Amino acid sequence: MDDAPGAPALIPTLTYEAAIEGDAVRCRVGSPAPLAAPVWCFSLLGPARVVSGGTPIRSLAGYAEVQLPDLLPGAPQEVVLAYASGARPLNRAWLPQGGYLRLEDDRTLPLPHLPVPPPRWRAPEPLAPGLLPLVPPPALWSPGDGAVGAAGLLLPEDEALAAVARLAGRLGLPFAAPGGLPLALRHDLTLPPEGFRLDVARGGVTLWAGDRAGRLHGGIALLALLALGGLPAGRIEDTPRFPFRGQQLDCVRHAFEPATILRLLDLMALLRLNRLLWTGAGDDAFRWETETAPDLWRRTAVRGEGCLIPGLRGGGARAGRSYARADVEAVLARARELGIQVIPGLSLPAGAHAMTAALPALRDPEDRGLEAGPEGYPRALVNPAMGATWDVLPPLLAELASWFPGAPVHLGGDGLPEGAWAGSPAVAGLREARGLAGPGEVRDWMLARLAGDTPVAVWDGAEVPGALVFARSGTAAGVAAARAGHDVVMAPERHVRLDAAHGEDPDDWGAGTPVPLEATADWRVVPPGAEDVGARVRGVMGLFGAEAVGTDGDLGPLLLPRLLGVACKAWVPQGGLDGDRLRPLVGAWGPLLDRIGWRWNGGA
Repeated sequence: MDDAPGAPALIPTLTYEAAIEGDAVRCRVGSPAPLAAPVWCFSLLGPARVVSGGTPIRSLAGYAEVQLPDLLPGAPQEVVLAYASGARPLNRAWLPQGGYLRLEDDRTLPLPHLPVPPPRWRAPEPLAPGLLPLVPPPALWSPGDGAVGAAGLLLPEDEALAAVARLAGRLGLPFAAPGGLPLALRHDLTLPPEGFRLDVARGGVTLWAGDRAGRLHGGIALLALLALGGLPAGRIEDTPRFPFRGQQLDCVRHAFEPATILRLLDLMALLRLNRLLWTGAGDDAFRWETETAPDLWRRTAVRGEGCLIPGLRGGGARAGRSYARADVEAVLARARELGIQVIPGLSLPAGAHAMTAALPALRDPEDRGLEAGPEGYPRALVNPAMGATWDVLPPLLAELASWFPGAPVHLGGDGLPEGAWAGSPAVAGLREARGLAGPGEVRDWMLARLAGDTPVAVWDGAEVPGALVFARSGTAAGVAAARAGHDVVMAPERHVRLDAAHGEDPDDWGAGTPVPLEATADWRVVPPGAEDVGARVRGVMGLFGAEAVGTDGDLGPLLLPRLLGVACKAWVPQGGLDGDRLRPLVGAWGPLLDRIGWRWNGGA
């Protein structure tokens, strides 16, 4: 993230303060040196309304530019803002992200970034005697006689265990040790996929598994136990409830560095999660460096001053990046080593402001509609009646599918605004020709044609034959999709949205309705009365939309400790863990998270 060059070297750091006052936010922007009529460029979580203190001159979704009067030393300018929707700010993430000032000569000066504040959550109770500190907790634990003194393990030749050893090395944790406690491998085809059994005794450890994933998970369980205090004697038997145990990372709103994505994969592996939805295209940006549509990422991956996309998310005068094929290959190599599948995520046909801004031919030039999506982006719909749409999207989808072999491509399908394509004569003709009753059917027709024979996924609400459905709006939507014949991954926002605030405290941080730690464990993946669709429910996925993220360092305090709840919900059978039992496990894992370098929501 770089501010534009040439900022006045003699002007010290600007000041910026903001606080919630009822339905509004009161901000103070100051400078220790005189500044003539600067323009304040900032972002909110949604479109802004200026109540007092400045004159609005430009806006796009949550981005706004406000003309300020002259700034004088010792006299900060006070500006009162409100959300245009009337939404009441819930916490500090709802304050304007400071962004920067643009001066009369077009130079820019950065304003301080509002940091994610220290957490405020109830302190965990101690782990009950006799319980293992494993996350997820095992299906069966038969304790033996005391603990087994071991600083590390003497490993046999095995590729999966070698991957665990490399993971331990990256995390700085004990695992493989010359002269350590011997670890023996035994092949057992009677164990279910990904399942394992551990027999721990003073003379050595035996790991039973029927596949690579089972050996990997068994090795990771041993790694965690060694890091959390040592190996207890006894038997552990475990197998996951679901084959799909995932987490989303939205890199559209915030472009996380590849190194951060690699660290997240390591953390996911430690929790035995095995799917990453890597969202790389949406309203704010298109980040994949594809050869088939280079203008998409070249024109939108970096936003701010002089860019097609303005400085959304308060990232400063210039922010963002794209992901080259080499970045993707590095992520995929780490993911393969850890048994994690990476799913690329797009946003079509809605939520595509970056696409339509970079390639205007994706919209109907005769469309006079003013439809705006949920976040306030105007004209963010790709038009399926345009020839350019079919010139661009099928080759683009084919290229992305080749980048991520074996994984479905997530097409999106959500966020269709009211009045979608209502002003497009071309879509009116398409509807008549195809017998499509409304915007939803137009969307579904477009996505189905685009998918063709490519495996795809969509958010609930879209109807694409054969698509894997991610039920974000709630389990009821997942049940409906399953009864319509789809495989489903449950990802209800009210339980697994991990970029939401942790609680109701106005000094907390996060977008959307708060999701407390207990909420990630206290819900039924297959709700009562829907047992008939149980076989269609493939798993659980946590959501991370990055709406309230300003830096990579904001990831940990939002994601954690709730990611532990997602991991448990995806692995443990229904009834095997609730919120009250999760909190002591978080308390046990807190020092480990600190040890492996994750800044997390771990205060009392």
